[in-house]
Amino acid sequence: MSAHLSAHAKATPVKPVASANKGSKSAGSIQVIERMMSLLDALAAVPDTASLKQLASATDLHPSTAHRILAAMCQARFVERQDAGAYRLGIRLLELGSIVKSRINLRDVALPFMQTLHEKIGESINLGIRHEDEIVYLERTSSGRSLVRVVYLVGGRAPLHLTSLGKLFLAADGLPKVREYARRTGLPGKTPHSLTQLDALEKALDKIRRHGIAYDDEEAELGLRCVAAPIHDEEGNIVAALSVSAPTDRHDPTWATEVKLTANAVSQALGFRGHSK
Repeated sequence: MSAHLSAHAKATPVKPVASANKGSKSAGSIQVIERMMSLLDALAAVPDTASLKQLASATDLHPSTAHRILAAMCQARFVERQDAGAYRLGIRLLELGSIVKSRINLRDVALPFMQTLHEKIGESINLGIRHEDEIVYLERTSSGRSLVRVVYLVGGRAPLHLTSLGKLFLAADGLPKVREYARRTGLPGKTPHSLTQLDALEKALDKIRRHGIAYDDEEAELGLRCVAAPIHDEEGNIVAALSVSAPTDRHDPTWATEVKLTANAVSQALGFRGHSK
């Protein structure tokens, strides 16, 4: 009899039962996290505060379930509960957001989008930022098809008014600052196509403001044309710009749409929720 019981005990799948219990707990934890995220999304969708009833309705949660999860999030400062019983997003999210923002590397965020665009159109893609009165090139993807000078290599610099990238920053400055820039730099030219007169530059910048896209028509280098679109941060400020550069005989007008879509995608990855015109 004891031998029979011993054999039966050995055949009993004890460990799988424990594993199943562990799996059940894991699934339950994931479900709680999903509910927490849905509550945070619901709070983010309202301008200020929301009641428990509103949040339960928006997330399809039972009010008691929503209340329990909100209480835990209040304790962790992800959510704040007002005296009237309404809820709003908590200060802890701002603290974490500031940490994330400080660790964001613009180049690392933009590079995958640049590579995708480069593979699609087969031309050089440039990422630039403003430093005082110049554009500084942070990154460039190239297949080696086009021969460009040092100005378009990583670390290269160029006056704002001579590049499609730089004109985007000038267009965002507004007329008074543009005129200050013109007085300060003298608007030097590099080719017969360079915009060295203030009135011509102002006309070009006005067009950029209306269309959200900028061009360099052999203004920095003969035989080379560029088209650029701005990259915005979460506050809507222009922090960088993307451009496509190629020899004039290979320039394609459809690139304007492609570079704009790519720049918008990078902007959204940086937290921007608006839409470039």
